[in-house]
Amino acid sequence: MSINSALRAGVSGLVANSSALAAISDNIANVNTVAYKRNQVNFANVVTAQAVKGQYSAGGVQAVNRQFVSQQGLIQASGSSTDLAISGDGFFVVADKGAGLTASDARSFTRAGSFSVDADGYLVNDSRLYLQGWPVQADGSFNINPSDLSLMNSINVRNLGAAVAPTANIGVSANLNKGGVVSAGEAAYNGTTVASMADYADDPSTGTRPDFVIEMNVVDSTGGARKVAMAFLKDDAANPNRWHAEIYSIPATDVSVAGRPGQLARGQVFFNQDGTIDLANTTLFGAAGAAPTLTLNASNGADPRWAPSLGLAAQTIDLDLDNITQYSATSTVNAINQDGAGVGNIVAIEVDEVGIISAIYDNSQIRTVAKVGVATFPNPDGLQPISGNAYRPTIAAGEFIVKEAGVGGAGKISPSSLEASTVDLSAEFTGLIQTQKAYSASSKIITTADQMLEELINIKR
Repeated sequence: MSINSALRAGVSGLVANSSALAAISDNIANVNTVAYKRNQVNFANVVTAQAVKGQYSAGGVQAVNRQFVSQQGLIQASGSSTDLAISGDGFFVVADKGAGLTASDARSFTRAGSFSVDADGYLVNDSRLYLQGWPVQADGSFNINPSDLSLMNSINVRNLGAAVAPTANIGVSANLNKGGVVSAGEAAYNGTTVASMADYADDPSTGTRPDFVIEMNVVDSTGGARKVAMAFLKDDAANPNRWHAEIYSIPATDVSVAGRPGQLARGQVFFNQDGTIDLANTTLFGAAGAAPTLTLNASNGADPRWAPSLGLAAQTIDLDLDNITQYSATSTVNAINQDGAGVGNIVAIEVDEVGIISAIYDNSQIRTVAKVGVATFPNPDGLQPISGNAYRPTIAAGEFIVKEAGVGGAGKISPSSLEASTVDLSAEFTGLIQTQKAYSASSKIITTADQMLEELINIKR
């Protein structure tokens, strides 16, 4: 009977509009949820077979849910350096736990990048989902496979230990006084005997007093502070553009050398007639023109080496002496620039737009930790939503590919940013009114059909 089909159509209208109300309610409730994607219930008519000619049987309506997962929300600045957003396509790969993650543990995908560091040092978002990334290898590279999630681990930014950077480069800017008087000790100077400047540094009652000394700080392999000096003694009047030079440690006991105690190098430094240094003829580092490099072997190696009692690793230090001059002005040090840093602890976490996560130390060192991957799907609207504003893969979504940020269509990482919800309150409230009216209209169908059936029943009376 057509009246019965009208009743069923009214009921289907109530059910469909109830689903629409539920979707709107979810949207409004999540208007401030990071990276929330709005849902919308669309309506599709149901057509039944018309069995009797001249009679119409109502089919009703069915609700079809549509997700707008591919719709991007507004990227907004955040005050936290670990807050991340994806500008473009893709999702963060996340897991339900940090430590002990295995290949069999489920991974999910989200754009909710409100990550922070938990008590164990892992990056987790507000839903307690752990951010996954490719750990940095020993050579500084990343083992990236676009379809193997087992190569990704939960990112930990605390269990890295302290950072030490041994000195590898020292740049010296100084002037040696061309007009200086040749000292009385120059005539007896010999860098290979007790008349050396290294001996004078160790005991002023011995050796030859230098005309000028440049002291340089060196950080060893364990972050300890050491000191190395470069001493100069003006040559006799017959060689106005030549100086005797030595490099030695202070104190001498810091190094073990086959020769004078503490002496690491000795020779002559030449200058051009315009006052610039002539490294091509300088013999301070061995043969004329030899590279200005100091090499200290490990404490358990061969001389020259760090003292055995120090237990230090080998170290090579390149010296930049291009800015040492010989002008007729007072001998002075203009600047000494050296790299290296003592023991430092983590003070901040930094993420760049290609997803590289780095730890910043209080000794100005930066250590790469991991690289965040971005997973893309052929049809992200087909993903299955799960609690925590995350998604699970489905056949409808297609096969995922994990890419480097900004590569192959994957979006770039926006550090210190969050993606806003895609909910538009004005549109949701408008839909709320329409849904309410449609629900009321469907209920009228049921009451009207009920009245007609009542009339039919009353025919017998």
